[in-house]
Amino acid sequence: MISKKTKYTIHALVHLAKHKDSGPIQIKTIAETENIPKKFLEAILIDLRNKGYVASQKGRNGGYYINRDLKEMNFADIIRMFDGPIGMLPCVTYLYYEPCEECEDEETCAVRKIFKDVRDESVKILKAANLAEVIKTEKSLSRKKKK
Repeated sequence: MISKKTKYTIHALVHLAKHKDSGPIQIKTIAETENIPKKFLEAILIDLRNKGYVASQKGRNGGYYINRDLKEMNFADIIRMFDGPIGMLPCVTYLYYEPCEECEDEETCAVRKIFKDVRDESVKILKAANLAEVIKTEKSLSRKKKK
């Protein structure tokens, strides 16, 4: 499972992405709309700003806004940013690899192969889930629901 922080991050980014052309959005607006505790959201947005995902504008009309192309912002990167590895075993993770103590030979370990396949498919799906695709999918699902 992903952490609450990652879940809130995704919802905040999707909110900002949906309103990308509206200018900066205040924390209060995002927090209320997405049901995210304001203090928690403040910390998340500071992290995202420090990592270059969003930018902020001070002042009366200030707030946060997306600072990147929506196609570059995918769920795999967001999950790794806040939760670490996507793989369920340390021997199959991409950025956080560690050999397993139990394995005698990783190349012939069937358990490792299964978990690597799961990791590979998960990463494939999560990388395809960029903010542009999420917004497109949400619009499509909304149209279907109205029918």
